Amino acid sequence: MRQTLGKVLLSLIAAWLLSAAIGCQKIQQMTGVGVIRPEKKMMLFNGKDFNGLERFIPDPAVNVDDVWQVKDGVIHCTGKPKGFLRTKSEYANYHLHVEWRWPNEPTNSGVLLHATSEKEVWPQCIEAQLKVGQAGDLVLMKGAGVAIYGQMHQDASKKYVVIPKRRPSSEQPPELWNVYDIYCKDDKIVLYVNGMLQNEGTKATETSGKICLQSEGSPIEFRNIYVAPVY
Repeated sequence: MRQTLGKVLLSLIAAWLLSAAIGCQKIQQMTGVGVIRPEKKMMLFNGKDFNGLERFIPDPAVNVDDVWQVKDGVIHCTGKPKGFLRTKSEYANYHLHVEWRWPNEPTNSGVLLHATSEKEVWPQCIEAQLKVGQAGDLVLMKGAGVAIYGQMHQDASKKYVVIPKRRPSSEQPPELWNVYDIYCKDDKIVLYVNGMLQNEGTKATETSGKICLQSEGSPIEFRNIYVAPVY
């Protein structure tokens, strides 16, 4: 009887600890305090509004509502002027899932990983490129570095260092949805575009930070954005 009660008590304690951990992550996600390492799937976009996110355009005269809007469960971005939508929280060790499409002419955008808290275009980070025909490229911004096939790529004297994707473009035609699956584990970054491995780097100099989506070209749409545990 005592053994049974002991097992029940341990189960209750374990459930409480798990619930507390999940609750703590939700608070971090809303307030932006602390680095989140996902223990379960966490939606970064709730399909309704920009809760947990913030929009930034350098020009204070520009209304961010004119650049970023939510309609029918989709984020709509005009692509101009340059700026970004970013998480309030910082993240590390995650699988990031992002879906995007170009409703008209495809041009340029990107997913900024491990971005600093600086509100500037662009912050120090490692970009998973979305530029048409180049989705899967890695772009090192403001001195960030990463090793490809054991060779370190880093140049603090350049704003951008581009590491081309491994294979021909695996992007969908305009108006069709694309899928980015990005895996960040410690100092490793792996990029899949529509299920195809396009890039893989190690020894990344940036391993945690905010996640951003760029406004940098023509209209682009995003949906189904989440982070999940990475193993």
